[in-house]
Amino acid sequence: VQLQASGGGLVQDGGSLRLSCAASGRTFRDYAVGWFRQAPGKEREFVATIGRRGYDSSYADSVKDRFTISRVNSESTVYLQMNSLQPEDTAVYYCAAKKTMFGSRRSAEYDFWGQGTQVTVSS
Repeated sequence: VQLQASGGGLVQDGGSLRLSCAASGRTFRDYAVGWFRQAPGKEREFVATIGRRGYDSSYADSVKDRFTISRVNSESTVYLQMNSLQPEDTAVYYCAAKKTMFGSRRSAEYDFWGQGTQVTVSS
């Protein structure tokens, strides 16, 4: 499956963005999807994940209650709604997919990755 992440940009502290992860090439509904991010000089970290049916989701503590992951299988797209953005959310955001029912917080378990989209939050 090929993944295309988009929706990043520059936003002020407290603002919102919605990232999209569009999939093509295989049956998207067979894949759980995760969002990860990597800030300059830091390791890639887990952000959120959603199971292939759309009702199993999990979040990093740092984004819980601010970010919401969702999916529309008919559109082969997963969304990450990000509210109350903070400067520490600045990073390149990646979406990834694995052919299982449920997602994972471990990046090594994902087989397919998108190219990343930059999110910059100014203070």
